[in-house]
Amino acid sequence: MTLLTIKLILAHFIGDFVLQPGHWVEDKLKKKWKSKYLYWHMAIHLAALLLILQFSHLGIIAIIIVTHFLIDLGKLVLTNPKNNRWLFMVDQILHLGVILLMVYWQEPFQVDWSSILGTEALLFITFLVFVTFVSGILMRMLLAPYIVEVMKDDAEEGGSLKNAGRYIGMLERLFVFGFILIGQWASIGLLITAKSVFRFGDLNKGKNRKLTEYVLIGTLLSFGLAIVAGILYNYLTEIV
Repeated sequence: MTLLTIKLILAHFIGDFVLQPGHWVEDKLKKKWKSKYLYWHMAIHLAALLLILQFSHLGIIAIIIVTHFLIDLGKLVLTNPKNNRWLFMVDQILHLGVILLMVYWQEPFQVDWSSILGTEALLFITFLVFVTFVSGILMRMLLAPYIVEVMKDDAEEGGSLKNAGRYIGMLERLFVFGFILIGQWASIGLLITAKSVFRFGDLNKGKNRKLTEYVLIGTLLSFGLAIVAGILYNYLTEIV
């Protein structure tokens, strides 16, 4: 099961990402089913599957190619500027779902739901949700008195990317949480240093003092919440 799954996923990665140039994607989005690159894309997928599977499992290859074509065609027809990112995710989930169904058809396997929904797994998911989404909301609540004033000054300086701060905060807390889980406390210091270097250009101007104070408070809160979450998670995993 494992070897077949790896081979199918590798063929998918090669066909969908490695050997699909950007101008092919643009042409497909523009011309839909009339684009020659849609069929070139299918040919590359077919070649990758045949080579990696060494011309075995021909039934699986045929089903994957047909479903891949239908899924891609549906995505091309439905795609617009507003849903492009979401349809990309749905597209990839459907492709991987077909691969898992083919593996199950060839080599039936059982899913141990008791482990997936067990105490340890649910505890880990709970802390991931806290570190990413819940912590972000808590920080916005705690920093609410300063947000309006700082954002006004930031807008005068040109502003920033939409939701960039939110995603940066999520990623840095995930990194800190992960470092604690694997016992790499020194890496947290490197992460703080790296963030300080990137923000140095924004924070070394006298007129940005408010922004500097806001960033420092936000950074300390973000790292603090992630560290507390990591320590608490490690403690709970020892007693549950």
